[in-house]
Amino acid sequence: MIGKLTGRIDYRAGDHVLIDVRGVGYLVFCSERTLAALPGVGEAVTLYTDLLVREDLMQLYGFTSLAEKEWHRLLCSVQGVGAKVSLAILGALGPDGVSRAIALGDWASVKAAKGVGPKTAQRIVLDLKDKAPGVMAMGGTITRAQDASADDVVEPAPTPDRPRAAPAAGQGDTTAQADALSALGNLGYGPGDAAAAVARAAGEDPGAGTTELIRAALKLLAPKG
Repeated sequence: MIGKLTGRIDYRAGDHVLIDVRGVGYLVFCSERTLAALPGVGEAVTLYTDLLVREDLMQLYGFTSLAEKEWHRLLCSVQGVGAKVSLAILGALGPDGVSRAIALGDWASVKAAKGVGPKTAQRIVLDLKDKAPGVMAMGGTITRAQDASADDVVEPAPTPDRPRAAPAAGQGDTTAQADALSALGNLGYGPGDAAAAVARAAGEDPGAGTTELIRAALKLLAPKG
């Protein structure tokens, strides 16, 4: 099993990249969102990967975080969802968006992805709702593949025309959500209720830190009356 690749991008296409790893080229398929986040041709890159093996097919799929890879694995476990549909969903929503949509039971957001009908979207939410808290909790412990050290690739030094890449957007928010989820669990809230509250709070205030998310989630979880 090939779980991660570190090398240089040889070329980019509409749905995949070719990564040169010490002279061996790996064709890696990615979502539109992941492709947009990758550096240019000739630049160093690290991707977590999932290898699909069938009787007549072997394909690698690449992801910038373990959370994205885990959602791909879970999405593909749902009846009627293949790798192409999974990448379409991740491309439309991103791993954080998928977590929020499934935690909130928001199948309409899932349906917005290309090639996903209402029945499939509802099945995804129903089948994976209990899995959302676990994937959301990964955000506080994982490191994006793009930030991992690459011992076999020398990163080009930043220059005025080649600035150092900025941290990926949303990374801090993911950690805040994971920390808030953990805190709510310590307070005795069930994983499903906690995940839904954190997802809703994060959707209403995308830039909120851990403390703000906990406060907002506690308000949502407070008994009404």
